[in-house]
Amino acid sequence: MAVIVSPTQLARELNGTPTRPVLLDVRWEPGGSPGRPAYEAGHLPGAVYVDLDTELAGPVGEGTGRHPLPDPEAFGAAMRRAGVRHDRPVVTYDSGHGWAAARAWWLLRWAGHEDVRVLDGGLAAWEGPLTREIPRPPEGDFVPRPGSVPVLDADGAAALARTGVLLDARAAERYRGEVEPIDRIAGHIPGALSAPTVENDAEGAGGGGLRPAAELAARFAGLGIDADTEVGVYCGSGVSAAHEVLALAVAGIDAALYVGSWSQWSADPSRPVATGPQPG
Repeated sequence: MAVIVSPTQLARELNGTPTRPVLLDVRWEPGGSPGRPAYEAGHLPGAVYVDLDTELAGPVGEGTGRHPLPDPEAFGAAMRRAGVRHDRPVVTYDSGHGWAAARAWWLLRWAGHEDVRVLDGGLAAWEGPLTREIPRPPEGDFVPRPGSVPVLDADGAAALARTGVLLDARAAERYRGEVEPIDRIAGHIPGALSAPTVENDAEGAGGGGLRPAAELAARFAGLGIDADTEVGVYCGSGVSAAHEVLALAVAGIDAALYVGSWSQWSADPSRPVATGPQPG
């Protein structure tokens, strides 16, 4: 099953297929302004806005990390409001870097939807029309079945860093512990490998869509990963790591997501922290 769709292919599906995809606009910037105003200023025709902080994550509490898994019932209700159905494909998109769109993709897969793709390159790559019309889609029928893809907790991530491959999708300087703009302490999970998710992009720095599958496979092979490797990914709060899981899927590699990520790990003083360029 494909996990990304090109703008050209999506345009065909929107105009000429009996099962028109449900479109979810998931524009979001870490620490930036809300995506709703940008959505209201112009979006793909028929797209419904989904808020990452309130609909693609649960309430933040002690020990949860910044973007914990949402309650399945609340997530299902949000998806049904957006018109998501079990028998219709879903395409998610954001402004272009793909992190938020990948979070929505991953959550729908986790919840059991079998046909979800990310618009490669996001809104920045779309050459079709935009609209300011706010759609009112018919209520969907999607009921989550959590657990359809693997999820790691802190103990599982610690173990996988020693028995398989645990990738840190954050910027390399955060991995090394040189800077930490958000969380309590700088560094990385001992044993994890640095693999910034921006290096999966065709143009780097979160733009241009994903690199071709063969290039992604070669990148991950350089990190000791192939289709038989047990792989996990984390980032700061489980958003950019979802984008790395997406890139791994394009390369034909299944990976688990540590949803709590560094924001959860670093908040626990009992957890060890490694710094520097080596896994530790």
